[in-house]
Amino acid sequence: MARVLLIEDDPAVRDGLTLALKGRDHEVEAAASGEEGLDRLAEFAADVVVLDLMLPGIDGFEVCRRIRAGTATSIVMLSARGDDFDVVGGLEAGADDYVVKPVRPQVLEARIRAVLRRTESVQSPVETHGALRVDRASLTVSRDGREVALPPMELRLLLHLSAAPGRVFTRQQLLESVWEHDYLGDSRLVDACVQRLRAKIEDVPAEPRYVQTVRGFGYRFGPV
Repeated sequence: MARVLLIEDDPAVRDGLTLALKGRDHEVEAAASGEEGLDRLAEFAADVVVLDLMLPGIDGFEVCRRIRAGTATSIVMLSARGDDFDVVGGLEAGADDYVVKPVRPQVLEARIRAVLRRTESVQSPVETHGALRVDRASLTVSRDGREVALPPMELRLLLHLSAAPGRVFTRQQLLESVWEHDYLGDSRLVDACVQRLRAKIEDVPAEPRYVQTVRGFGYRFGPV
């Protein structure tokens, strides 16, 4: 069971998703606007926020940025169109995944479970890569001795890449392993997550030492 905060202004969609998620044993709080959602989040310790982008008042992009600035709570955004403006804007604002409306409850349920699933620890949980320290047991990351707060999907991506330094992963392989999308997925999820991760762990994000691009193929961790 997860604690889900649903921020959706359409009453029919809001009520339908609330019933569907409660029927799958989740604890759900619902809000009809961005302002109400932010107020609820301060009181309701949500594991994941399901966030509509097209909201009255404070829109979903700004809500996403405010949530991400203050917490590592997972965010699944709802996009009415699924076009580049909505999707890229939402991902750059900090969303972990997205679902295009109309929303099928079973798809939303799968995305919620995927963003909340934690990576299991391994026998040698603590690794040092240059100035970066990755502790797989406690799921913490530090750089130059200072902890780096990473939202779940950024952490999952880093853990997956750093488990095999030098190995090149295609975007599709990362979608299947990190986001657990078992279909021909959307590479924008990967690229946006890499961009946000680099901003937090790299000294110079434009010249990455850790998460490197292999043009025409995908991404690899290192060489550091």
